[in-house]
Amino acid sequence: MRLTTTIVAGGLVLALTGCGVAETAGQVSNAASTAAVCADAVRIATANPDLTNPQAAADKAHAAANELTGLASKAANTTAAEAINGLAATLRETTVDDLVKTPADWVKKKADQVTALTQACAG
Repeated sequence: MRLTTTIVAGGLVLALTGCGVAETAGQVSNAASTAAVCADAVRIATANPDLTNPQAAADKAHAAANELTGLASKAANTTAAEAINGLAATLRETTVDDLVKTPADWVKKKADQVTALTQACAG
């Protein structure tokens, strides 16, 4: 009886340890996934538009917004996903007027959001 109890207890410890390993592996996978998503999001967000062609720059911002929205859905970290979605919203709402009349304001807002994204990804 004692041997059976020891074997069952040992099996239980192994099973619980296996769950812990799987959970840890999942956390590492989520962190790696978030890091990759964040790297892609920063790469997309920091692409400099050609402000001498405001229509093309606005179109590029809208395309970047669509890419960012897709990335946000892949982020395991909800804080990072929210930061990516916020940046995507700004880019999606970009107008030619923004780029012609207040380009410095637009660039600053985007830069502030990229900073927030990098902070969310680091946390």
